[in-house]
Amino acid sequence: MLQRSSKLILAVLLTSTFIIAQDFSAPRAPSVSMSPAPLTSIHAGKPGEVELRFHVAPGFHINSNKPKSEFLIATALKLDAPTDIVIGRVTYPKGEELSFPFAPDEKLSVYSGTFDIGIVVRPLHDVIPTKYMVRGNPRYQACDKAACYPPKNLPVQFEVKVAKPVVTTHRSNPAQSPHIHR
Repeated sequence: MLQRSSKLILAVLLTSTFIIAQDFSAPRAPSVSMSPAPLTSIHAGKPGEVELRFHVAPGFHINSNKPKSEFLIATALKLDAPTDIVIGRVTYPKGEELSFPFAPDEKLSVYSGTFDIGIVVRPLHDVIPTKYMVRGNPRYQACDKAACYPPKNLPVQFEVKVAKPVVTTHRSNPAQSPHIHR
């Protein structure tokens, strides 16, 4: 009985020591998230801009869209739009140039904290006015001060509300006399 109690006490002590030894203040895994995108209204046939806001977990950074080395994985947003919705230019922010302990003499172009990516969306002129869901994912590689982690994709989505096209009537000038009147 005493031997059994000793084993139980030893197991509890080892488990407690393991739990106390863990550093809960360190980030567990690199993560990037996106804030919910507001509903954007765009008139059919006209371009509009959607802005997506991303957050990189504290203690991590991701390579910018234009990293300084060809060996680094660039952040790139790929989108799948519904039929009759055209995705135009995707605008990435300029990366912040930082150096890290693993390469103190080299500055890398990175995103950290919060950053926005702008997307031009243009519904075709004859698209049915309603809400459309656009889905996609940014591919990124997160790093901390000591290591880089395998690349990841983050599923994202946002809604676009297409309004009826703006109808403009062209008013012609009244007929003009070819004669000069004095």
